[in-house]
Amino acid sequence: MAQTAAAPATVAPAITPISLKAIAPWAVFFGILMLVLLYFVGAEQGATSVISGEGVHEWVHDGRHLLGFPCH
Repeated sequence: MAQTAAAPATVAPAITPISLKAIAPWAVFFGILMLVLLYFVGAEQGATSVISGEGVHEWVHDGRHLLGFPCH
């Protein structure tokens, strides 16, 4: 005699949407952070240097070449 058990019905949890007002401050923060990082990787040397010396250049040197920025 074969017995079959009925599978319990599964209910997917409701996904609540996140409002744009909740995301906007984080999007602005990460956007500014990415622009600062892009500046340090791409332009922090020479006449536009904010930090004097070669320290920043040496730390971001490989990333600069990886992203296609010339440096020498």
